[in-house]
Parts: sequence; C-alpha cells; structure tokens
Amino acid sequence: MNRPIVLTRGAALDRLTEAVPRFGPVYAANRNTDAGPLGRATTSELSPYLRRRLLLEQEVVGAALAEHGPKAAQKFIDEVFWRSYFKGNLEAHPAAWTSYLDDVAAERERLAANSGLRRAYQDAVSGRTGIDGFDDWARELVEHGWLHNHARMWFASIWVFTLRLPWVLGADFFLQNLLDGDPASNTLSWRWVAGLHTQGKAYAARAENIRRFTDGRFSPTGLNESPEPLQEIDPPSLVPLPSADPVPTGDVALLLHLDDLNPETLKLGCRVTRVGGLVAHAPNASEQVRQADREAMADALDRAGQWFGCAAAIAVPGWEDGLPVVAAWAPVGPSADALPPGCLRVRRQWDELTWPHATRGYFQVKSATPAILRAMSPG
Repeated sequence: MNRPIVLTRGAALDRLTEAVPRFGPVYAANRNTDAGPLGRATTSELSPYLRRRLLLEQEVVGAALAEHGPKAAQKFIDEVFWRSYFKGNLEAHPAAWTSYLDDVAAERERLAANSGLRRAYQDAVSGRTGIDGFDDWARELVEHGWLHNHARMWFASIWVFTLRLPWVLGADFFLQNLLDGDPASNTLSWRWVAGLHTQGKAYAARAENIRRFTDGRFSPTGLNESPEPLQEIDPPSLVPLPSADPVPTGDVALLLHLDDLNPETLKLGCRVTRVGGLVAHAPNASEQVRQADREAMADALDRAGQWFGCAAAIAVPGWEDGLPVVAAWAPVGPSADALPPGCLRVRRQWDELTWPHATRGYFQVKSATPAILRAMSPG
C-alpha cells in the first residue's frame, strides 16, 4: 500500500469511490502482481476498512456490480466472499483459534529456551535471512503494516517450508503488524499454506512465480518448492453455528468493537441510549496497529453518538448504567474473547446468509453467492 491509511468511515468511502473503476477486468488481470510499496495499486486496498466494517461487504460488492456487472466483477466479488468464508469457517471450527493461541504461547516459550530457534526467528522477522524477496517483505510488513496478498502467501510458504519455522509464529508476526490483520483470514490462510486447512495440500512458493508476479524485482534461490504438508493429530472439530440473541425492545447500551464499526446500519429494534467502545487488539499488536484501531474506534464512537443522540465513549466499568448490553456479532477472535458476560449479540444478514455455507471448502460459499446477493438486494 503506497499511501497512508486513514481509518475513518469517510476515508473508507473515498477509497471505495476511487477504487471501483479497478474492480472489473483490470482487477482480474492484475490482482496477483505485487508492485511493491511504491508501485501502482493492483488490489482494492480496502481490506483495512472491511476488516473493521468501516465498509460493509454488501456496499463494496454492490459498488462493483453497479460499475462492472456480475461477469466482469466476478473475480473481485469472489475475493470479498473469501473474507466471509474464512470468518464463517472459523466460527464453525473455533478450536483453530484457541489452539493457535495456545501454540503461539508454547512456541514463544521455546524461543526463550532455544537460542538457535530464536536466532532463526529474529533473522526472519528482521529481514536478515538472505532470501531475496522474503527479507524485503519482512521489512515492508513492519514499516507499512501491509503486504500484497500474493506476497503473504510466498512469505508464509518460505517461512514454513524453507526456513522451517513454526507456522503459528509466522501467523503471529502477521497479526502483530498487519493493519488489516483479521484473525480468521490470517489464521486459516496460514493453515492453508501449511497444508492443515485443506489437509494434504500445501502451498509452494516458487521462484519463477515470484519473478513473474513481482515484475522481476525478486529472484530467490534455494526455496523448497516441493513441500510436504504439515500434519496435526486433532484437526479442529466442526461445531454448530450459535444463534444470534434476541434483543430487548426497550432502552439498551450498544457496545462497539473492532470487528464492526458501522453502528448506523445495525438493525436493532430497540432504543440505544448509551454507546461504549471495546478496543481488544490482536495479541502482541504493534503500536502502529494499536493506533489504527484507536483511530477507527474514535471515528465510530463519534458517528454513533451523533446517530443515536447519546453519550458515546470508550467503555469503562459501569458505562452501561444498568442497561442490557447489545453488540454486533464479534467473530471468533480478540473482540469475541473480550465481550462482557451477558452481552447480547446481533448478527448481520450478510453473515446469516454466508456463514452456514462456510463449514467446509470455499466452493459451498461460491455456489451460494448468487442466492446470497439476491437475498441482500433491496429490490
């Protein structure tokens, strides 16, 4: 990403307007090319806004359809639905998140005890491995809080199969630094690269692919291009999707969190008289990510206070003043982990329609996409 990211709803809408012309054939042709932090944008660069729902999925998809039509915009629409697929799949396999957190803690203990592993890890995150491209991406991630999606795949594959570092530490490194770091997309994408999400199928970073899609900027050598997928004894179990909670009809306190900062579009059926903000950062988040989260929350609280005509501030003990607390559904991740006991969770229609199809592979979601879009259409 070659410009500063301003995490407000207004900036998100401006970025959407600017990016929409690229959501058709241009996106399909160029989306895999990583032109580097100073190069031209080849993706939408909307993910920091979608991750916090400063933009809604249906807004972005609707803009693409209006500008390009369903055929020309299909590749872009698929990418938006991939984000929803990952969220729904992690809801259906929450142990993938809890075991990831446990494994990160265990691997950090190993780092402290094993000097060889610690050196290899520090070389990787500092960009000192000597691998062309990989070192540049490590520095780019820390400096800019961003990597092109194709570079994320290459980086993860090299981390796991060439450097043979624990995948959970790589996923943690990403989640610490990515301004669009989404717990579901990040965790499951790393699992997919490692061969755990789709068991037996790992992703191989290939030098020719890297040369081609970086326009020759990088030409690494020594990569493991025939990796053996990782194995796990107990894959995450499938669990039923919990139902959303019924919302009281009287006065309520609305709790905002970093997975949904679009309070104006929530359908609650009750009167919001207080608004609080819950800022639950990703584990070990960098100061750059924390500042971005704080900026996005401040913008959402300001909009919510104006929209509902009530006090809106960061939640502190007693902020709800005895009222029932209602929140938009927080997908599996830090926000969900931090919700207070008794918080009533409201799920958006987009998620209600998409997540039930996300229990296995993406194909189920892709097959359901036309029906989902018809159901979401105001007409």
